[in-house]
Amino acid sequence: MNNKPTDWKDIAQSYYDKAFSLAVLLILFAFLVSPKIDIKAYKAEVKVTEAIEIPPEIREKIKPPESIVLPKVIIDLEDDILNDEDDDEIPILTTIPKTTLDVWEEIEQPKFGTTPKGFIYFDDPPRKLKEAPLIYPKFAKDAGIQGTVLLELEVLTNGKVGAIDVIKSVLPGPGGLDEAAKDYARQLEFVPAKTNNQPVAVWVSFPVNFFLDD
Repeated sequence: MNNKPTDWKDIAQSYYDKAFSLAVLLILFAFLVSPKIDIKAYKAEVKVTEAIEIPPEIREKIKPPESIVLPKVIIDLEDDILNDEDDDEIPILTTIPKTTLDVWEEIEQPKFGTTPKGFIYFDDPPRKLKEAPLIYPKFAKDAGIQGTVLLELEVLTNGKVGAIDVIKSVLPGPGGLDEAAKDYARQLEFVPAKTNNQPVAVWVSFPVNFFLDD
């Protein structure tokens, strides 16, 4: 049995004729079933509007717009007010008095640290009125540092805390317990000390405790 080698060109040539015929049939079918599209050229049109002058006889026939009549409001006034001789006796209505605002006027601010630290007599000592959160520094907490910071606070006549002095330290320096105690004290508010029922500014000792939970 002789095996004759097959040339791929012969195989391709045999399929080429069939593929070409099928492509022509598909193109013809597409032209037959596709809708017909009419393409019309666009023609630009220019319209010119002419102004026509209205003759005088037609103008006279055009009615002008009707004017709107505003309603009349009748106000009854007393005879003594209308009398010119009694103008001085017409009562003057009082209004809110004029106020002036001087933007350059300096508002007196409370001065911190001006209260003398000597003995000041007072009938009622200051009492803490407003509490504030006490923040334990993370560095001191992680290091297990604890103790009491003793402060001396200047309680002003408005109950605010003025100057603050540290009497006894536990961990001084930035981020230490002293600064945390001072930040806590600045947020406090007191009922001020009173002498003869009048508020007075005084210095008071104020301990701030930092203790870790067991």
